[in-house]
Amino acid sequence: MPQEQITLYTAKVCPYAQRTEIALAEVGAPFKRCEIDLENKPEWYAPKVNPASKVPAIAYGGPDVPPENPSPESTKLAESLILVEFIGDLYPSSNILPADPVLRAQARFFIELVSTKFSPNFMKFASGNPEATHTALLAGVDAIQGILPDGVKYAVSDQYTIADIAFTPFWARLNVLVQKGIGAYKDEERKNFLKALEDPKYAKFNGYVQRLLARQSFKSTFREDVVQEFFTRRFGLAK
Repeated sequence: MPQEQITLYTAKVCPYAQRTEIALAEVGAPFKRCEIDLENKPEWYAPKVNPASKVPAIAYGGPDVPPENPSPESTKLAESLILVEFIGDLYPSSNILPADPVLRAQARFFIELVSTKFSPNFMKFASGNPEATHTALLAGVDAIQGILPDGVKYAVSDQYTIADIAFTPFWARLNVLVQKGIGAYKDEERKNFLKALEDPKYAKFNGYVQRLLARQSFKSTFREDVVQEFFTRRFGLAK
């Protein structure tokens, strides 16, 4: 097992950061957690941890020091999908990064689809962008359901992998927004989206996301109250 220390710089509200937290929970890695206020980032964060000033980031290795003063001996890493794969490489027995090259390629293809077909419309919908209607959201759902294999629990197999980790935080936040009516979109769009998902043709997708949200690694890293408060303050309620 890896013995190097891990310090994770994260934010409860951020779906990208939650990807990394889920991965760490899945593999059972010990780590030090440092919450970064994304609306008031500390002055030391960009020069000492991540020049892009984004979360998540990891300081890996080096001596055990306070997060706000990371050692120059530690390696600084960033970007959620890179970090998730890095954690999978550190803990290969977890199988979050499939050993089989075909499954690994399928997981990465699933992530690409999430990144291009689903995630962009999530933020557009929340912010009231007229391009992001319930129809656009459903197109993302259709794309994901279209590549879910039959007869397995998760995105590429019965094993929970990087593919599922990449998608879960975004679906969870959209789910909170549409269930609570939070966002700058029209309330009619929210109702149409929820109504459409009741169609039996989405049974595979609905079963899949229910399993994602039931996963302990998700539940232990998701703060619905923080997400709800942040998006309500930022976008208000649907009208």
